[in-house]
Amino acid sequence: MRDHFASIIASIGEDLNRPGLLDTPDRAAKAFQFLTRGYNQTLDEVVNGALFPSDSEEMIMVKDIELYSLCEHHLLPFIGKAHVAYIPTGKVLGLSKVARIVDMFARRLQIQEQLTVQIAESVQQITGASGVGVIIEAKHMCMMMRGVEKQNSSMKTSAMLGSFRTNQATRNEFLSLLR
Repeated sequence: MRDHFASIIASIGEDLNRPGLLDTPDRAAKAFQFLTRGYNQTLDEVVNGALFPSDSEEMIMVKDIELYSLCEHHLLPFIGKAHVAYIPTGKVLGLSKVARIVDMFARRLQIQEQLTVQIAESVQQITGASGVGVIIEAKHMCMMMRGVEKQNSSMKTSAMLGSFRTNQATRNEFLSLLR
């Protein structure tokens, strides 16, 4: 990966022997590996058995989970927050694991629409919840730094599974908790 970054830097006309760029290919490779570390994780590893018995049948929501991802079309960042809710059926997920699931999928080359669905389906799969709702709000550098260059635009996506899709009251409760 280091050699590929060196080639990219050289191809834009930069001098790789310039003091500020001497170690840049190595640093860029390490940074890219960090930004895409989600490929080296599995859902089971991330959850790590943190699924606990519970009698709760009420909505559980984790709001404002920061996320950083890379757009798979331009390799530019998109930055935002995820809101994840589910209705348990006998098992609850350790609180930090919800954020770790968000991170695992965000730290892959992504489109926001896919990321939203992956998080929802994973929470559903792990918990067996009767419903899952995920909303992501993000700003995309591929739209802000290039192309149409719209600085104040943001994108919102949602995935509603189970009772969040079929029961309007459940969906409304989720949306009202976000306000």
